[in-house]
Amino acid sequence: MPAYHSEIEEFQRKVGNMAILPLRTKVRGPAPSVNTDNDIIDDSLNYFKANVFFRTYEVKSEVDRVLIYITLYITECLKRLERCPNKEQGKQDLYSLAIAKFSLPGDAGFPLNSVYAKPDNADLMREYLLQLRQETGLRLLEKVFNTDDGKPNKWWICFAKKRFMNKSLSGPGGVHFD
Repeated sequence: MPAYHSEIEEFQRKVGNMAILPLRTKVRGPAPSVNTDNDIIDDSLNYFKANVFFRTYEVKSEVDRVLIYITLYITECLKRLERCPNKEQGKQDLYSLAIAKFSLPGDAGFPLNSVYAKPDNADLMREYLLQLRQETGLRLLEKVFNTDDGKPNKWWICFAKKRFMNKSLSGPGGVHFD
């Protein structure tokens, strides 16, 4: 069975070889805000539990590179949320993770330099990834803390130890805390 790919095909801009896709968000950044039922973050969250088991992933488009990045980021978020006793603490931890210093494609510590091109505009890439990270964290928080007792949903947290494509954004050089 092949991995799941996003159905999104159209986009206006890109940075490096990643599509800058419209998002349903209020988080500021270079991705345009749209009112839609499904965006790349929704696709990433919906396909996460199936895709995370794949060791390889065939990149078919610039959109797939965004989906890969978000999938890897969801795993990092789940690692953080596994230690959070409640939603408020989770919100603080995910915000800290989102804005923490992180490597870009082309940097020595970026885990998938073979899949991503070094961006011509590193500032635009950083702003876009920051916007994706913040919005992904907010949406994941709603899924993980959708329980009656306010504790993390074990059916999400159990995926914290999985490594999509056997990679991690927090590997050497992935995420830095100053």
